[in-house]
Amino acid sequence: MKVVERYIMRRALAVFLAALIWTLAIVWTTQVLARIDLVTDSGQSVLTFFEVAALIIPSIVPIVVPFALVVAVAQTLSAMNSDSELAVLNAAGASRWTIVRPIMFLALAASVFSFAVDNGVDPYARQKNRELVASSRADLLSLIIQEGTFRKIDDGLFLQIGERLPDNRLGGIFVADSREEGANLIYYAKTGAIIENGDERVLMMNDGVIHRETLAGDLSVIRFTSYAFDLSAFMSASSDVLLLPKDRTTQYLLNPSPNDKVFQKKPNKYLAELNQRFSEWSYSLVFALIALAVAGDARSHREARIHPLITSIAIALFVRWLGFFAAGKADNVPQYAYMVYGVPIVASAVATWFIVSNRTMELPVAWADWMTNFAGRFSDGWSALKLRFARRGASGQGAG
Repeated sequence: MKVVERYIMRRALAVFLAALIWTLAIVWTTQVLARIDLVTDSGQSVLTFFEVAALIIPSIVPIVVPFALVVAVAQTLSAMNSDSELAVLNAAGASRWTIVRPIMFLALAASVFSFAVDNGVDPYARQKNRELVASSRADLLSLIIQEGTFRKIDDGLFLQIGERLPDNRLGGIFVADSREEGANLIYYAKTGAIIENGDERVLMMNDGVIHRETLAGDLSVIRFTSYAFDLSAFMSASSDVLLLPKDRTTQYLLNPSPNDKVFQKKPNKYLAELNQRFSEWSYSLVFALIALAVAGDARSHREARIHPLITSIAIALFVRWLGFFAAGKADNVPQYAYMVYGVPIVASAVATWFIVSNRTMELPVAWADWMTNFAGRFSDGWSALKLRFARRGASGQGAG
């Protein structure tokens, strides 16, 4: 690799890593906030929460990497053009491939990384994540023994513990059960305890009452000395780990078990997930070609055109949207699998044509002029509007 090519790749790599870290941090934060209920509702430790949060990262890496790459390539080439470095390279007789080669080498490395994460790391991380969430929700001892807070055990079933007493006893037990159609049940007991027998767990309530209210408004009160409330059914239901196609390994997707309930109901989802994994890695190459087609040539600063970074991101977003659209439709319509592979192939072919023919992928000059003039008129109008309000305010104060 030539000195110039190493220089270009080094600059692009630095911007790529910076863009990847920041973009990954933003997307990761939004995903983590959606799982904050693991601590607030399940009574789990902060360590468990951060473990689940860390397992989210592999699922967002294949999506974030191509966008970080298009930002890095477009920004690097735009900065080199502003510093007249691209013009110097052209004047020195360097071909456009001097710029293309280091960028494509970086894009190929990003594609391999995305493929490895998408087909190797992500499925295992998703499985581990589901196991952690299921085990945390199945841990009823930590779930319900939280003093003074309502805990949702099941749809229509809530439980509250007033206080924890010595010898693992519970005080002030309150249970609201609206699962029975046409009636609402409320249990209250002064004391109680959780009794374990193998896989069975029973909430034994002592010295309490049961309020049963029907939809017609009839109310009956039953007083009891002891009452056993079975919790085993909720434990087994919450501890079952349901693995979706996204959670399965690529080897399993290639040869799914005939006894898989999800596969029996929706076999197309497995094929659609497999097609998405085999095509998603290519978007790093596609976005690199788009950025090269937009910003890979030397241009005069006096030419009216939209900033290459904006154009590159806009085209990349459109291409990625088409890919997401095709992948979403392929779950129900297998024929959309052609579009899943076709979108990156066609986008790459179009961008490659622009590069080979020494053309620039950008909006027409008339569109760029119109947008520039519109932005100028909007800025002038906004300035005039602010000046008018300022004059009115000054005249109002003078009159007062």
